[in-house]
Amino acid sequence: MTEHDYAYDYVVVGGGTAGSVIAARLTENPDVTVAVIEGGPSDVDREDVLTLRRWMGLLGGELDYDYPTTEQPRGNSHIRHSRARVLGGCSSHNTLIAFKPLPSDWDEWAEAGADGWDAAAMDPYFGKLLNNVVPVDEADRNAIARDFVEAARSALGVPRVEGFNKAPFHEGVGFFDLAYHPENNKRSSASVAYLHPVMDERANLTLLLETWAYRLELEGTRARGVHVRTKDGEERLVRARREVIVCAGAVDTPRLLMHSGIGPEGDLEALGIPVVHDLPGVGENLLDHPESVIVWETHGPIPENSAMDSDAGLFVRRDDDERGPDLMFHFYQIPFTDNPERLGYERPAHGVSMTPNIPKPRSRGRLYLTSADPEVKPALDFRYFTDEDDYDGRTLVDGIRIAREIAKSEPLAGWLKREVCPGPEITGDEELSEYARKVAHTVYHPAGTCRMGSSADELAVVAPDLKVRGLDGIRIADASVFPTMPAVNPMIGVLMVGEKCADLLTLTGNEAR
Repeated sequence: MTEHDYAYDYVVVGGGTAGSVIAARLTENPDVTVAVIEGGPSDVDREDVLTLRRWMGLLGGELDYDYPTTEQPRGNSHIRHSRARVLGGCSSHNTLIAFKPLPSDWDEWAEAGADGWDAAAMDPYFGKLLNNVVPVDEADRNAIARDFVEAARSALGVPRVEGFNKAPFHEGVGFFDLAYHPENNKRSSASVAYLHPVMDERANLTLLLETWAYRLELEGTRARGVHVRTKDGEERLVRARREVIVCAGAVDTPRLLMHSGIGPEGDLEALGIPVVHDLPGVGENLLDHPESVIVWETHGPIPENSAMDSDAGLFVRRDDDERGPDLMFHFYQIPFTDNPERLGYERPAHGVSMTPNIPKPRSRGRLYLTSADPEVKPALDFRYFTDEDDYDGRTLVDGIRIAREIAKSEPLAGWLKREVCPGPEITGDEELSEYARKVAHTVYHPAGTCRMGSSADELAVVAPDLKVRGLDGIRIADASVFPTMPAVNPMIGVLMVGEKCADLLTLTGNEAR
């Protein structure tokens, strides 16, 4: 075969959350050809992937790129960032908690220079999503999770929310909306919702599975294709007649750009990577939703029914000047002790956890290369809890105190035998902060590393039309373009980025004809 045999109108790098949306939408036009380059296998007939409640079994396994974190002087240096290596990306790997970003989240983007991404412009895209977004089914509402909801409502005076996506909120407690099918606990991931119905019937859609993209092909300032390696070790050039759309996620998108010579000039030169385009913002603005954990032992086993073992949650707003919630909790119907065990705590046979989470973290990190070899994983330095005023650390301390108030309230209190960690003897701000930061974990929400912004923003990587600044024929559409972190779990936001990108590409394609 010649290189011409691998030419398509659009080449999508990454068959994940946004890439699945874009590929499905573009191929609605039978005259448009699309190739999706996905490093992992298909999720079709993979019960370990498609069954939502089995999500924890995927962490660190064969379908996980499993990125380590650099040394974190004020945080937990042992955090592993799961990034999915399977069709559907992280929507095939995560808990599918489905929040439409709050109006204040989108408006914050617009204020950061992302013109056209305000709440009024973005709201219609939620209605276009094909995923089956529904509240946790009554049959999956575990009795202890129900009692957590009631205890939080009575202890804090926050409203019970039935359907977090029905209206914007500042605070509230309730069962989440999930992208799943309650009747069989199957995922409604990006791949299930967008690709499965069409992948066998659209001749204009090509899925290149277990195919790894390692370098972009550029002619001058124009992207012409992607260099890939198949699972058999064959190297190919997949050409794009119109555009390359990079949807590899907040870790692998900047990684691919930098290995292609697109990024901070000094860093690339130091590694011996030929600089094609000096773009200093690539890899900067690394965001996450860090959270800590407080664990209780229960008097006995917890009822078995659940959608995915973290089905309910709480939002509070401590500061009335904030436009949205400034503290969140996931409620786990399991004792989540992976990190506390490293400090000497023991996992109880039966237990539950609350995880105070920072919706709007102020610390900012950085992703960078340590080698010119594309197979060497990049360094992820989240700089957890390094914000100047220690807002992030103080938020977790407040969260532990609030969690304890809920735990003392009925009907939850009757389930709980004792606080396992940090333990009731840990009460001071400093010791609570030290514990909270040492056992902090991620909810797997890396974002921001190719942020969107105005032409005046020197560290913006993409413009509001998602085109990479200074280059032609290439856009980015995934969580890496987030200028700031939404207060809520970001998966739905990524799907909406995919829908908007598809619209932008269709508009451009129509103008070109």
